[in-house]
Amino acid sequence: MHEGLSPEAEKLYLAMLRGDHAEPGAAHDELERLGLVRNNDVRPPRSALAAIASSHEAAAVRARETAEVLAAAYAERGAKEVDFVEVLKDAGEVISAFEEMQSQAKTEVRALDPGSYLSPQPEASPAQPPALARGVAYRVVYESALLQTAQGFASVQESIAAGEQARAFPGVPLKLVIADSDRALIAVPTVTGGNVVALLIHPSVLLSALVELFEAFWRMAVSITPGSQEDTREEPTTATRRLMALLSAGLTDESIARELGVSERTVHRRVSRLQQLLGAQTRFQLGVQASRRGWL
Repeated sequence: MHEGLSPEAEKLYLAMLRGDHAEPGAAHDELERLGLVRNNDVRPPRSALAAIASSHEAAAVRARETAEVLAAAYAERGAKEVDFVEVLKDAGEVISAFEEMQSQAKTEVRALDPGSYLSPQPEASPAQPPALARGVAYRVVYESALLQTAQGFASVQESIAAGEQARAFPGVPLKLVIADSDRALIAVPTVTGGNVVALLIHPSVLLSALVELFEAFWRMAVSITPGSQEDTREEPTTATRRLMALLSAGLTDESIARELGVSERTVHRRVSRLQQLLGAQTRFQLGVQASRRGWL
């Protein structure tokens, strides 16, 4: 997942922190563009992390606005259908279409899940295990608030154990399911409440836009690993905030260990745990994720 800094640029930045000479090149240019290097001097990463996190939040706002406009525009059409949109008003019909999309999928099912409009918690679909068994990949972005309840957390963990790739993001705007790139299902609550209008979208410009919408949220979301969300309920602790502050200031593991009065191995272990917790592959990604969560 791209978080604003390439592996080459991160490697160069860490080398420059150790005092190594930096040769001109793409990685050096990238560091200058992000504000991590200025006139060949290494700058503290905190401001750059905040800027990148802010850009992600701005992208999230635009994505949510796009989703709301799409959903509202087509929900307002009521029973007036066009050739690439079917309006489903019966809850049983919506569930049936959802199950059928999964049973007929050949390569991939992608979904945004803010929680069911008919039930407050995500529920495992009986069509998912057979689809996974025949090789259909699942990628789902969940509303992060769903994972703060025991029932929601258990349901997502069950899906992950079955083979689903799952990520979390705050403020998922609508329920969306995409089967391959052939069909999409949007479910939105009616204005009067108490019911759901679903739109079954066939190949069209709208379907392409929904695919791009999903991919935008997927890039911004945080990976969910088995057991990770249980641990994040206790975070950030005072110790975690202090460690992240030292990391964001650009200190080396040796300096951090000395500051905290622990061994370098302990620092490395704590950083690795936080990376796994927040789905970050690198320390820079860890800083971005921590900044987005308000841990810095």
